Amino acid sequence: MRYTLNRRRFKDLTEQEVLALAIASEEDDARIYRSFAHHLRAEYPDSAAVFDGMAVEEDDHRRRLLELHKTRFGDHLPLIRREHVAGFYSRKPVWLTENLSLDQIRAEAAAMERAAEVFYQKAAAQSQDADTRALLGDLAAAEAGHVDNAATLTANHLTDDARADEDRKAHRQFVLTWVQPGLAGLMDGSVSTLAPIFATAFATQDTWTTFLVGLAASVGAGISMGFTEAASDDGELSGRGSPTKRGFASGIMTTLGGLGHALPYLITDFWTATVIAIIVVFVELWAIAWIQNKYMETPFFRAALQVVLGGALVFAAGVLIGSG
Repeated sequence: MRYTLNRRRFKDLTEQEVLALAIASEEDDARIYRSFAHHLRAEYPDSAAVFDGMAVEEDDHRRRLLELHKTRFGDHLPLIRREHVAGFYSRKPVWLTENLSLDQIRAEAAAMERAAEVFYQKAAAQSQDADTRALLGDLAAAEAGHVDNAATLTANHLTDDARADEDRKAHRQFVLTWVQPGLAGLMDGSVSTLAPIFATAFATQDTWTTFLVGLAASVGAGISMGFTEAASDDGELSGRGSPTKRGFASGIMTTLGGLGHALPYLITDFWTATVIAIIVVFVELWAIAWIQNKYMETPFFRAALQVVLGGALVFAAGVLIGSG
């Protein structure tokens, strides 16, 4: 019997092994759906109810498959799982799904069902054994039925108003956990590093020294902002989400904000590097204004006035200090 990358090929499996594989897969999927439901229950109870129902459907599929296996092959169930079969559809480990957003969880569930249905359809189409082909066809039909049942469960548990409310909550959580700390970091990194970078640039007119100062200021500010954000609020009472996520968002965006106008000083010609850095600053400040308008609902011109005016003042201070 041939092996591919230490895995069995699907066409080499016996009918009993195919049935055992289907049973294991249904059991795994039921656990995944219950994990989704557990993760969503506190904030999105209607979506959690949908995944509870889908898990029950998987349990029913598994029960029917077990009954069929017992009738045809007895009580001994071969140990074979998805990871043992080359080309079989895979599922993400649970630790990779715990932090998915609501929309990502919905999309993951839909992809799970589509992948299972398509796989069984293709397997049935290429099977040369009549009984195996019939079995795989039944499994494909079961997965297709599960897709329909999922739609029915969604209609029963997730009304348009409930879905809209959950979508609003998910958007708000995204803003609080990622956008708000990231925006604060981008503003701090873009504006606070203007003075030291351009003061160094005009004082020394040495591009390498300016780059090193900008790099140090950006990385230092990023570390400081990241730890400050993570330590300032654990998210339990404020509802702002994981402090680790917020810390990474703030720290990374702070560093990027400063590096944006530090990197041009890798160019050896001082005035070329300075002109490019000024253009980058202009783009950064308008990007901040756009993000404020899109996610924080700040009127665009007010956001632009605040950010651009503040940035211009810090920039001017750096140039004046460096030129003096």
